[in-house]
Amino acid sequence: MPITPTYPGVYIEELPSGVRTITGVSTSVTAFVGRARRGPINEAVTIHSFTDFERVMGSLWEESSMGYAVYHYFLNGGKDAVIVRTFNENGDTTLATIELEDAGSAQAILLEAASPGSWGSNLLARVDYATKEDLTNVLFNLKVKDTSTGLIETHRNLSSVEQDARFITKILKEESNLVRVQSFTTRPAETPAPDAGATEFEDNPDIPALSNAIAAITATDGGNIGDSEIMGSGVVPKTGLHALDDADIINLLCIPPYDSATSGEILNGDVNDQVRAAALAYAKNRRAIFLVDPPSNWNDKDDPDPDALGISLDENAALYFPRIKSPDALQEGRLGTFAPSGVIAGLIARTDSQRGVWKAPAGIEASLKGSLDLSVQLTDAENGELNPRGINCLRAFKGVGRVAWGARTMRGSDILADQWKYLPVRRLALYLEESLFRGSKWIVFEPNDEPLWAQIRLNFGSFMHNLFRQGAFQGTSPKDAYLVKCDSETTTQNDINSGVVNIIVGFAPLKPAEFVIIKIQQLAGQVDA
Repeated sequence: MPITPTYPGVYIEELPSGVRTITGVSTSVTAFVGRARRGPINEAVTIHSFTDFERVMGSLWEESSMGYAVYHYFLNGGKDAVIVRTFNENGDTTLATIELEDAGSAQAILLEAASPGSWGSNLLARVDYATKEDLTNVLFNLKVKDTSTGLIETHRNLSSVEQDARFITKILKEESNLVRVQSFTTRPAETPAPDAGATEFEDNPDIPALSNAIAAITATDGGNIGDSEIMGSGVVPKTGLHALDDADIINLLCIPPYDSATSGEILNGDVNDQVRAAALAYAKNRRAIFLVDPPSNWNDKDDPDPDALGISLDENAALYFPRIKSPDALQEGRLGTFAPSGVIAGLIARTDSQRGVWKAPAGIEASLKGSLDLSVQLTDAENGELNPRGINCLRAFKGVGRVAWGARTMRGSDILADQWKYLPVRRLALYLEESLFRGSKWIVFEPNDEPLWAQIRLNFGSFMHNLFRQGAFQGTSPKDAYLVKCDSETTTQNDINSGVVNIIVGFAPLKPAEFVIIKIQQLAGQVDA
């Protein structure tokens, strides 16, 4: 506020600088939607490693390709992922339960697994009264063990009184990753001490263990998921793809194969057309790129046909061919065939961190880690047939290995001559859009006149200039690389009266050198006169 002088002397007034730093958003947060052994249903869970995935969603599973896709993603350089677990109840019991009895052998508490799946059948529970001072005899401690992972949770000083701050139902809901309270009657009896020489938790449920309460109802993993589970609904509570609405940002979207005509072939299965269309629409709405896997019946260089995928040729989608062959840890390391989207997402993340979002995720540096073979071996001539149609080929070169050898969007067909032909150009544009969108919220409701326009030019220009210095744009000088315009020409008096400020941001993108042409000429010898 301006200072009002009231006495003779010196006054200090701090003036705003007008600098509001725009921070670039992340570029390679990858979303996966599919089936898993365990974990929250239809919730967007952020993880940062495959160890996180195993802890929350369970290990690799032959009934789901999502675990393999996430594994390939982190193996190839992925850093952040958002996982949505979908589930098909299939009319079966999906939650394991544990009954804790009171002193009279009546049911005191019925615990249930925190999420559906057979994993809950491995839970063991114990109760003891080694609490803080308890004059009213309402407190107890609860220990729960997941024998499949060895994880033990200890919840101390739980209360059997609903009004207490540590009432068991409330605490387990907020703090436990293993169990919830299905029904509650009274404080459970203390579990007898284990027999001499026995461990606190008996690891083998087949051996009688009076010291433990074992999961009473064996849960199932549900049925194979279908189109409806993946597409979900945007109606609260949101399910499937729409569960990603709770994620702050996603840049890449992968839908691992989930459908197969042959039982046991889910890992090399397919994604149906309607799901591809829904995934593409969702990715476009979130300023993300949908990585499209080739169908399992594309077994030859003549098979790829982007028009047969049931989706539009969109700039927010990229198609890769063929599928990869990688060791399967569940099959003694024998090669299995997998969809490449997880590998490609990891490769994109690695390229972003090493070179920037403007660098094409392709070339001899773009190695496909963990891939020992490809389902189709392509020659240069065959690659030359597919590349002009917007199909990114995966190639194997001697001395180099398996690499990505294409960087086009599905608008990359030469016949379209589209401005978003190249994947790095499209991804850079999405990066700019999201960063400027988030960094300009402060503008709303500011006085719409030259002082505001000057601040906009300063802040937007600083952001663009920083990218120019990093090599994100063409040109040797800023005026050749980008422009930021916001003045009386872009925002007329009628715009001001309508509450509108118009900002024009332009950039000169870098485009990959797809074709390297070396011209060699023989020089004739010079004859001295």
